[in-house]
Amino acid sequence: MSFANLLAPAKIGSVEIANKVIMAPLTRCRASRFPDFQPNELMAKYYSQRATAGLIITEATTVTDYSAFLSEGGCFKASHVEGWKLTTDAVHANGGKIFVQLYHPGRAAHSTSSGGKQPVAPSAKAPGGGHQIGAEFVASGEKTDYEVPRALTLEEIPEIVKQFENAAKIAKEAGFDGIEVHGANGYLLDAFLRESANDRTDAYGGSLENRARLLLEVLAAVTKVFPSQQVGVRISPLNSYQDMKTEDPVGMVEYLAKEFSKLNLAYLHLMRADFFSAQTGDVVTPARKNFTGGQLVVNMGLTAEEAEESIAKGTFDLACIGKALIANPDYVPRLKAGAKLADVNWSNVYGKTSEGYDDYPFMTDADLKKDEEKKE
Repeated sequence: MSFANLLAPAKIGSVEIANKVIMAPLTRCRASRFPDFQPNELMAKYYSQRATAGLIITEATTVTDYSAFLSEGGCFKASHVEGWKLTTDAVHANGGKIFVQLYHPGRAAHSTSSGGKQPVAPSAKAPGGGHQIGAEFVASGEKTDYEVPRALTLEEIPEIVKQFENAAKIAKEAGFDGIEVHGANGYLLDAFLRESANDRTDAYGGSLENRARLLLEVLAAVTKVFPSQQVGVRISPLNSYQDMKTEDPVGMVEYLAKEFSKLNLAYLHLMRADFFSAQTGDVVTPARKNFTGGQLVVNMGLTAEEAEESIAKGTFDLACIGKALIANPDYVPRLKAGAKLADVNWSNVYGKTSEGYDDYPFMTDADLKKDEEKKE
């Protein structure tokens, strides 16, 4: 397959990109540990290696000193500007484009990763599931349960919006081409969206319009910093990760897509499935129908072959690829050459060193010759 559609140049909002391959936000835990969350040269090397993707979206990057991963990148203080400039400069030097994904961990945070502070959430409800915080994500070095969060007061919610707006300002100063607001996977903005985590009875709970209020306020705030055509948003209407559930995922997508369209966002990044297959359904069709003006980016389980066919049919516009870009820094050149893709070594996906991070090999002439021999 030539992948003529997938590998064709495109625009995502106002940003010109070399192809329609989007590198998914992949949290890898290589930043400095709490309390710094400082991006570093190792991260710059990793991202710059993958600059042949049309657009890179960074790992989940915290807008506050609350943390779900102990060593994710931060975007909330002046020192983070210089830390992230290492990455943006390196990616741009290699011809790539990069957006930062901004998130607040909400009830997925843990006190040992957040300076002893109790996590905050829409309601005082902990995610179910027991030992889901991995040893590498907490300062104790042991697996631990989620903690019961503290419900945010009405008076505190404007500060959350300001944190995202401040993070957007830092991202702009750091040289990012745009930002993605993380409204997925059970983190704070998604927890407000979904009934399973939000029991509020005030203006931020109850109806879908109320539950979506915080996400839409955040998007309105960050588009004062970046033009709306340099801002995207990620949602996961089906994903049950971190004990999330949506009673009417299709209805939620329809409503949000229309609201995102009013904001003239660059793209809607849609996670089309559930990590655990607890919820199923077609959320791509209602997103395609109701998100107008921007690009529809789809993620989860895509192969290059499916992406090529779907883009050709107009099912979605851009393909968000995760696992393959962990193991193949030269994923796009490999597609062009018809070379075999390497597999991910899951034993060292998270960690503090280069191992399993920036040491995946690029293809060689020998790899190409082997593939040519197989075709003969």
